[in-house]
Amino acid sequence: MNNHTVEFLLVEDNDDDILLIQESFAELKLANALHVTRDGEEAMAYLRQEGKYKDSQLPGLILLDINMPKKNGFEVLREMKSDARLRHIPVVMLTTSDLDEDVIKSYAEGACSHITKPAGFDEFCEVVKQFVCYWTLIARVPPSRETKGVT
Repeated sequence: MNNHTVEFLLVEDNDDDILLIQESFAELKLANALHVTRDGEEAMAYLRQEGKYKDSQLPGLILLDINMPKKNGFEVLREMKSDARLRHIPVVMLTTSDLDEDVIKSYAEGACSHITKPAGFDEFCEVVKQFVCYWTLIARVPPSRETKGVT
């Protein structure tokens, strides 16, 4: 079994969902960092290590909501996959949308998974826990590329 620390970036504008995900991470007592950005533009600044994020480390995995202000999840995903420095980072669409067209578009644009957020608190927490266990203990993600010069 894989047991490595993965840096997560959560791109989410809903405060309740952010809190639920943070609490789920805390309950699992993992050493994995969870960074949060609240819209697509902020996410791209984080990933490009611009402005206040100039010292940020590239995440090993991104949890990306679809419906966000300024730049939606599909726009972020498209930008990432067209950037040689970012395209290797696995992206999981974690969203309220369960529309078939959004699922199809997520995979077509390069996401490695599409997870629909359950409406109930307990179900939501359980999905996050299962997701985190999978990505930290079972799946292997590409090594982090911490500096701007690495391609």
